[in-house]
Amino acid sequence: MMNDNLAIQLFEGRRVRVAWNAEEEKYYFSVVDVVQVLTDSVDAK
Repeated sequence: MMNDNLAIQLFEGRRVRVAWNAEEEKYYFSVVDVVQVLTDSVDAK
């Protein structure tokens, strides 16, 4: 079953995992995905 609070956003054509917390009204992004996009790395781990 798909969780409506989880999604994948595109940033410069690359996938970034994101989660929405409705109680806090905040988005949470995957740090690994953001680092990978910003550093243009193949494996940010």
